[in-house]
Amino acid sequence: MNYEKVTTGMGEECGVFGAYDMEGGSVAPSIYYGLFALQHRGQESCGIAVTDTYGERKVHSKKGLGLVNEVFAEEDLEALGGNLGVGHVRYSTAGGTRAENAMPLVLNYIKGTLIIAHNGNLTNAVKLRHELEYTGAIFQTTIDSEVLAYHIARERLKTGTAEEAVKNAMKKIEGGYALVISSPRKLIGVRDPFGLKPLCIGKRGDTWFLASESCAIAAVDGEFVRDVKPGEIVSFTKHGMKSDMSMAIEPGRQARCIFEYIYFARTDSTIDGVNVYHARITAGRALAQCYPVEADLVVGVPDSGLVAAKGYSEQSGIPYGMAFHKNSYVGRTFIKPKQSQRESSVKIKLNVIEEVVKGKRIVMVDDSIVRGTTCANIIKMLKKAGAREVHVRISSPPFLYPCYFGTDVPSNEQLIAHSHSEEEIREMIGADSLGYMKLERLRDMAGELSYCDACFSGNYPMEVPGEDLSHAFE
Repeated sequence: MNYEKVTTGMGEECGVFGAYDMEGGSVAPSIYYGLFALQHRGQESCGIAVTDTYGERKVHSKKGLGLVNEVFAEEDLEALGGNLGVGHVRYSTAGGTRAENAMPLVLNYIKGTLIIAHNGNLTNAVKLRHELEYTGAIFQTTIDSEVLAYHIARERLKTGTAEEAVKNAMKKIEGGYALVISSPRKLIGVRDPFGLKPLCIGKRGDTWFLASESCAIAAVDGEFVRDVKPGEIVSFTKHGMKSDMSMAIEPGRQARCIFEYIYFARTDSTIDGVNVYHARITAGRALAQCYPVEADLVVGVPDSGLVAAKGYSEQSGIPYGMAFHKNSYVGRTFIKPKQSQRESSVKIKLNVIEEVVKGKRIVMVDDSIVRGTTCANIIKMLKKAGAREVHVRISSPPFLYPCYFGTDVPSNEQLIAHSHSEEEIREMIGADSLGYMKLERLRDMAGELSYCDACFSGNYPMEVPGEDLSHAFE
C-alpha cells in the first residue's frame, strides 16, 4: 500500500539533548526523558548514543523511525551504558524520511569518536558536500548534518582540541544550527552566531545537560543554568564548563527564530529570557487590539493556539472556552492510506465539542495558516456543530517566503498567502472575518531580542540560496 505522510500544518524543527555525568552514572534514562519532553519538535525519528569516559570509551547507540517511546524499550536504555551521551528527535527539513538519516551521527575516525546531533539547516551544505565528495568523502546519509560532521572531523586532525575543530568548521558553515557534540571525554554545545536555533544549559548534581528547550531540563529534574549565547561554544569536561565567544557577532545582527515563540517551543519553555507562555498571551492581546469583533466565545486550536486565545479573551473581555477535544495519541504528522481521505485527517486529530459552540459567535485563534486546508476543515467542523459565526485570528503574519534555516515552511507556490489576498483567503477557508498578526507587533512578543521574521518579511539575516534545499541531496 502506498502510504503518504501528511503534515497538518507547519513542519517542526528538531530537538537535541546532551548529558554528561561527571560521577560516571548512566545518562541514557535522562536523555530518554529529555527527548520525550522535546517530542513536539519532531516525531519522525529519534536516537541516543552514549560512551563511557571511564572505560574503553566504546560508543553504544540506538536510533530508528518513530516516537521516542516507540523506538526505545526499558532494556534498550539498560544496554546503553555510559556517562556521556547525546540524543535527538528529528523532523526532516533536509534529507527526507529514511532510517539512515536518524541522528545522532556517530563518526569513528583517527582521533577517536564524534557523536553529533544537529537542529537546523546549513544554507551552503550543497557546496560543502560537493567539495568533500571531490576529495574522496563517501556519505551514508542525505542530511546536511553529515557534511557538518565531516568538516569537524577533518578540522580535528589539524587542531589540538575538539573545540578548536568546531570553531574552524563554524568559519566554513552558514545557516542556522544548534549542535550537541560528544568527543571521547567532552560534551560540547554550539549555537550559530545569529542565534537562530535555541540551546540551553542545565545541571543536576554532578550532571551537566544541553537541550533545545528549558522544558527538557525541567523534565530530568535539572536546574536551568542559562542559554547558550549566539555564536558561543561551550564545553564540559571533568574540570567543569568552558566558554568560547570568539565566533559571536554584534547583538544587533543576531536573529532568533520568532516562530519558536509563536509555535515551535513548548509553552513552559523560556528561550533567551523570553517566556513562551507570556509571548503567546501577548500575541493574543495584540490580535484583540488590532481585530476586535462582537462574539460570544474565544477558542484556541490546540496546542499552540490555546494560549494566544487566552490572551485574546483577556484583552477583549469575551469568555474563553475549550471547543476542541484533541486526540493526544496522534502526533503532528501521521500517515493515511489515500489522498482522498485528507479531509478526515483533521477529525482524527481534533473533534469539536458541540455543546460549547452551538448557537455561538466564535473567535477561533490559531498560530498560522500555511496551505489553508486544515483551517478550512476546522471552520467547517465548527459550523457543522452549530457555530453561528467563526472569526479567525492568526498569531503570526501571513507566510510569504520560504525558510532556509531548518523550519519546514513550504515553497512559495504552496503558501496560500503568497498568491491570495487576505479577503480571498477568508473566503477560501469559510471564515466570517480574518485577522493576521501585524508584522510590527511581533516586537511585543520578543521584547528586546533581535529576531528573524524572514518567512513573513523576506528580510533574511544572511545571504540565502535562491532554491529550496529540502531535497538537495536526494
